[in-house]
Amino acid sequence: MPDLTHLNERGEAHIVDIGAKAETRRRAVAAAELHATPEIVAAIFGGGLKKGDAVAVARVAGIMAAKKTSELIPLCHPIPMTKIDIDIEPKGKNAVSVTATVETTARTGVEMEALTAASVAALTLYDMAKALDKAMTITNVQLIEKSGGKSGTFKRET
Repeated sequence: MPDLTHLNERGEAHIVDIGAKAETRRRAVAAAELHATPEIVAAIFGGGLKKGDAVAVARVAGIMAAKKTSELIPLCHPIPMTKIDIDIEPKGKNAVSVTATVETTARTGVEMEALTAASVAALTLYDMAKALDKAMTITNVQLIEKSGGKSGTFKRET
């Protein structure tokens, strides 16, 4: 097992010193899926929810979540993001696909920001539609790809 960078020499959790790292262009794409009945998927995209436009609210929630990641995940650095895109689309009749793309020029990556954005956007869709069905599920929260930094490029095989 490689050395865990978030542990100091005494084995205590700490935030990693990234001060000596070079700033590089970094990008991460993460995804999540909301599984629901065809009626709920249609309501999400057709404006049939009493709480309002679920897609618009979830998109804003995802953007806000990316910006708040360092406040939610204890050992994440606050970093300036140069781009946050949240795409929300139907995935067949029984699911909604959420994709978050986050970019920065910084000393550390944006994988956690993208994962947090996708997760919170999917949670927001659930919140907007839960009055219709509480049996919806959120699955497949995962990093799809990342680029930049010392560890290079990662692309999930499909």
